Amino acid sequence: MSGHSKFANIKHKKEKNDAAKGKIFTIIGREIAVAVKEGGPDPANNFKLATVIAKAKANNMPNDTIERGIKKAAGDVGNVNYEYVTYEGYGPNGIAIIVDALTDNKNRTAANVRSAFTKGQGNVGTPGCVSFMFDKKGQIIIDKEECDMEADDLMMMALDAGAEDFSEEEDSFEVLTDPDSFDMVREALEKEGIPMMSAEVTMIPQNYVSLTDETAVKNLQKTLDLLDDDDDVQAVYHNWDE
Repeated sequence: MSGHSKFANIKHKKEKNDAAKGKIFTIIGREIAVAVKEGGPDPANNFKLATVIAKAKANNMPNDTIERGIKKAAGDVGNVNYEYVTYEGYGPNGIAIIVDALTDNKNRTAANVRSAFTKGQGNVGTPGCVSFMFDKKGQIIIDKEECDMEADDLMMMALDAGAEDFSEEEDSFEVLTDPDSFDMVREALEKEGIPMMSAEVTMIPQNYVSLTDETAVKNLQKTLDLLDDDDDVQAVYHNWDE
């Protein structure tokens, strides 16, 4: 992987998340509730729940908090009314943005997302208008400082487990998988005690776009900040080369 460090975006997100753990835990709590409602409380028989638990662990959510969330959701299945919704649109200079939300009020969420785009001089588009510019992949980020394994050994372990690609950055390793192979690869690394800084199925841009105009950068950052502050928003993907 040359020319661009995806870890820069991950690191930026992680730093923001560290300052707002409450929101991250709320987001994951909602995902646990929906996963339990759809497939039951046993991660061994619920792929979606297993994936959410992996995400929770990557975000340092304590095990007892995860277990409480599962038990609460299992006893509260009838009252879980969140649903997933995705918005696509454009920021300044045609920057592609995808917003994943989990909401109990689609009208509220749609209005908030539209407002965030508008305030940043962008606009919400039709479904599919930018998602073709992204690839859905399982992505695992490993912090070099936390990993004792040699890069070549880690690469072979990941590829043997079913990963599609492995790359080394200045301060991290990135493992990419097909979405269907993600859980298998994650479990293989987990069994070997590999510490994962981030582990999730995500949308990775096929190409990145640079912004040189200062006003455009400020406007895009305004949109991203507003979306980040919205409790209904689970994830935001974009092709801005920060």
